[in-house]
Amino acid sequence: MHGVGWGHRRLHDELGPPVHTPSLWQMSSKQEEEEEEEEDPIISTFSGHQRNQTLVQIPPKLPHFNHFMQVKQLMGTIHFAPLIQHQSTGDYISQMSTSWDGSYDPGSQSDDSHHFERLHIEPLYDAFVCPLTKKVMHDPVTLENGQTFEREAIEKWFKECKESGRKLVCPLTLKELKSTDLNPSIALRNTIEEWTTRNEAAQLDMARRSLNMSSSENDVLLSLKFIQHICQKSRSNKHVVRNDDLIPMIVDMLKSSSRKVRCRALETLLVVVEEDEDNKAILAEGDTVRTIVKFLSHEQSKEREEAVSLLYELSKSEAVCEKIGSINGAILILVGMTSSKSENVLTVEKADKTLENLEKFENNVRQMAENGRLQPLLTQILEGTPETKQSMAAYLGELVLNNDVKVYVAKTVGESLINLMKSGNMQSREAALKALNQISSFEASSKVLIEAGILPPLVKDLFTVGANQLPMRLKEVSATILSNVVNSGYDVDSIPIGPDHQTLLSEDNVHNLLHLISNTGPPIECKLLQVLVGLTSSQTTALNVVAAIKSSGATISLVQFIEVPQQDLRMACIKLLQNLSPYMGQELADALRGTVGQLSSLIRVISENTGISEEQAAAAGLLAELPERDLGLTRQMLDEGAFQFIISRVVKIRQGETRGTRFVTPFLEGLVRVLARVTFVLSDEPDAVALCREYNLAALFIELLQANGLDNVQMVSASALENLSQESKTLTRLPELPPPGFCASIFPCFSKQAVITGLCRVHQGTCSLKESFCLLEGQAVHKLVALLDHTNAKVVEAALAALSTLLDDGVAIEQGVFVLCEAEAIKPILDVLLEKQTENLRRRAVWVVERLLRTEDIAYEVSGDQNVSTALVDAFHHADYRTRQIAERALKHVDKIPNFSGIFPNMG
Repeated sequence: MHGVGWGHRRLHDELGPPVHTPSLWQMSSKQEEEEEEEEDPIISTFSGHQRNQTLVQIPPKLPHFNHFMQVKQLMGTIHFAPLIQHQSTGDYISQMSTSWDGSYDPGSQSDDSHHFERLHIEPLYDAFVCPLTKKVMHDPVTLENGQTFEREAIEKWFKECKESGRKLVCPLTLKELKSTDLNPSIALRNTIEEWTTRNEAAQLDMARRSLNMSSSENDVLLSLKFIQHICQKSRSNKHVVRNDDLIPMIVDMLKSSSRKVRCRALETLLVVVEEDEDNKAILAEGDTVRTIVKFLSHEQSKEREEAVSLLYELSKSEAVCEKIGSINGAILILVGMTSSKSENVLTVEKADKTLENLEKFENNVRQMAENGRLQPLLTQILEGTPETKQSMAAYLGELVLNNDVKVYVAKTVGESLINLMKSGNMQSREAALKALNQISSFEASSKVLIEAGILPPLVKDLFTVGANQLPMRLKEVSATILSNVVNSGYDVDSIPIGPDHQTLLSEDNVHNLLHLISNTGPPIECKLLQVLVGLTSSQTTALNVVAAIKSSGATISLVQFIEVPQQDLRMACIKLLQNLSPYMGQELADALRGTVGQLSSLIRVISENTGISEEQAAAAGLLAELPERDLGLTRQMLDEGAFQFIISRVVKIRQGETRGTRFVTPFLEGLVRVLARVTFVLSDEPDAVALCREYNLAALFIELLQANGLDNVQMVSASALENLSQESKTLTRLPELPPPGFCASIFPCFSKQAVITGLCRVHQGTCSLKESFCLLEGQAVHKLVALLDHTNAKVVEAALAALSTLLDDGVAIEQGVFVLCEAEAIKPILDVLLEKQTENLRRRAVWVVERLLRTEDIAYEVSGDQNVSTALVDAFHHADYRTRQIAERALKHVDKIPNFSGIFPNMG
């Protein structure tokens, strides 16, 4: 093919002079740039997609002379008219020779003199070109007048004539035709095909020579574009490219330093492998696919778009699918591309379709799930074979899912997993349980699983014994799932799980849970204790559990878990006991007092100075709920030094040494409630008084009154101050009067009453905050008065109770009234009476107001306030017996009820 030879001369003689065409490689950058912007009509000769045309193998020699004679006889005396639009055939063919390059860099010039051994490409003959389309014909046909056209073009001409009503004429001679018969020009068609084959062979040889790193950028781009052209023209040409070992040469161009060459190489590979399994197999060899995947990491680049298109085409082959999935990071990048909002829409679509093709292999599905694309895995669980369902469920159980995804998974495959859990195959049950364990760890997804029917089979698995029972390791998983769903906040008592409408809260089922807790290992015991924690989180469900615990005598066995070394098991026990303590506090107090070491273990948990944990908060809450007047428990805590630890922790929290944990508030509230216990036994326990004096607890509780936002702390502190203030009248040191002198003893009229200064106005003795817990000395009155307008009625009640100790029997009530007047407490106290927030608060307010009205000035002022009188009358009519008596006395003070004591004799 390096020479022209005899056959070429015969072509010249038979078909006339050729149209002059430039060398394939002689193409200016300007011309290529123009062609890139607007395609010339003749360009499709080389760049059209003719995949279904069969390529004739390159002949070893030029056509025989007899063949050309046949063409001559067939064509007759053809006289080609000028080409349409006054453009010569030569002009079109000149463009055609370079038409297959659609992307040329205008900044580079091709100098083929030192890169290519020039190969002469056979010229194009006029007879090859259709007069209508100005393109080389593929299916030439001849009319009755001997003119030859492309079949499709002349048929279109005939159709237009018929539709417009014109005479049927030849488009060249414009003479009327009698017939539309078309005679195939087989010889001419074969000649054109052979001519095309030889030219393409020569051009392909030239392209091969330029596919190396030493060639210029433009030569490489032209070569790659030509390879695209011939592959798009005919599928059989892809075999030629493969057999000529051009695929590895194109792959080598991916290493080029030119971005344009790399992009063109990716683009060319796509055309070469499209719908060709053999070419895909060759491309999948070695590290080529890995190289293509690397291009995906080029953000927002043409290379990225070309690479994903190529991968999509490759992924249509199952063999290559497995190869793509085995490349580290490939699926991760593709999944990321599908969720990108800045990516080209077409690129996102190609990435998505690539992943769809990769789903054929389970390993790829697992990788997708691991990288956030869960739907393929869920589809396998829904639609796969039993083996596939088991495999995918097992893998789902190993994934770490965010909460939103857990809800989606529960809604999608929750029911399928539950059905799998109920199957007889132990491996399937294990896979399903592990997946359900993962999904159920979020409250919302747990609720979805409950509605899907998880509770009955789950409880059955836990309680079943015998041949079909689960192994202990799976019972632990079942217990974990049960704990998750019970603690989701769903009303499990509404779910029947057995005959006769039994629920999980039925006594027999609670007994079964308690039995398992006592007879299994720590992991299961911990999860089942957490189940009971969930069942006791609300009052309605807690009462059922309390009744079952009492009827089974399980209190002692539950309390024993406080001493176990496993922290999670111990914490679950403490949380359960905390939930139970409001309903069975005395039983728990008796159990803690009666068993050596358990109270000490609770105190040890509280005293650990390692931050504030959930376990510490629960331990403090448990102790806080135990009966506050249980002298034996308080005495034992005094003996073990519990209150000293508690005081230390409270002080550190108030000083800001412990911050930033979510359990600070419940821990502090619990500590303050436990500390307040010591104030309830002051009259019976001298050690309690000594402790309060040593650590100045009255001052600490006064400080805690100002713990704004912590209602329970303020309420408990006010109650503790009430208890301390009650003891002030017995702890106050009364003054010792000096003995009278000799004369005064003989003549009393000469004696003078001794005057002692510095005494407490209310307690009439020597008081101090630290020693006698006096509220006046501690300047606590104003702080308590400030709490009377608190929004929490319990805080108001506790503050009013503490203030009422200044008006109690055994103190100077009138002085106490004056102290409250000075603290501007009268109006807030009357407001409390008027608001009537709770019955307890009204009872307390009526008592305090009656004491205030014993002072005539106050009674006179109040008598004019109709609202106060109405509130007292309402209490007189509707309150309990004791409060009605007090209200009656108060009404007498303001003359609303006549005082009959002076009219009727005292009846005793």
